[in-house]
Amino acid sequence: MSLELSLSRRDILRTAAALPLAAVGVHAHPMDTAAGFKLGVASYSLRSMSRTEAIAALKELDVKYVNIKDFHAKLKATPEEWAAARKEFEDAGLQILGGGNVSFKTEEDAEVKLNFDYAKAMGFPLMVMAPTVKNLPIIERYVKKYNIKAAIHNHGPEDKVFPSPQSVLKEVKNMDPRMGLCIDIGHTSRTGVDILESIKEAGPRLHDMHVKDLKDPMNKDSQVAVGQGVLPLVKIFKQLKAMKYTAGVMLEYEINLKTPLPGMKESFAYMRGVLAGIS
Repeated sequence: MSLELSLSRRDILRTAAALPLAAVGVHAHPMDTAAGFKLGVASYSLRSMSRTEAIAALKELDVKYVNIKDFHAKLKATPEEWAAARKEFEDAGLQILGGGNVSFKTEEDAEVKLNFDYAKAMGFPLMVMAPTVKNLPIIERYVKKYNIKAAIHNHGPEDKVFPSPQSVLKEVKNMDPRMGLCIDIGHTSRTGVDILESIKEAGPRLHDMHVKDLKDPMNKDSQVAVGQGVLPLVKIFKQLKAMKYTAGVMLEYEINLKTPLPGMKESFAYMRGVLAGIS
């Protein structure tokens, strides 16, 4: 019997409730690395909060891994301000897995250099980004120079450049292996392509992942807490484990802007329960 059939959502949440808690803000929750990858938060989820408030929220969620959006560390700032932002996250015991989404709108060296200088100062091993096809060659040059991975984010049917993971892979397939993608499973679902097949196709070029859930797999306005929708989270996590994927799987919770924590807590309870089941 498959895990999807043998474990109901209630079973998964009951399992999660029995899991031991880690020391808040110091160690990852025991389940967050149980499948080999790192379960964390894209700080865009906490965009209504200041940096200090967002860090407190991450501690409340018992999360160690974070992908920082510039709401919490301004891109257009001084090196001293970048250093202070990074220090605040790291002093809280958080591990920075990356940053973004960062836009690359031109092919101008100054813009690309600024974005990579920011990423380097913030300690991002990868940058989740929204480039154009034309500026991929200069981005690749900076990827090689700075040794910071490019995780190109697909944004669904509204994105005329990179709507699906396949549209990214088509453009980077002959580039440096650090040129890869961040699969957003919600946006991927809305393009009509198979999420699991997309993950398999990405293979070693999958550098990051944003997770969420939808009641309607084709409607971005149907987002709910993870586990309440129809996206195949159990199968996704099992596929990532089978691939020996070790990078981030980051919750990007885009609803309930002013009060995101209840839904985020429910999402983590479900995801940790899934990880307990498959581990």
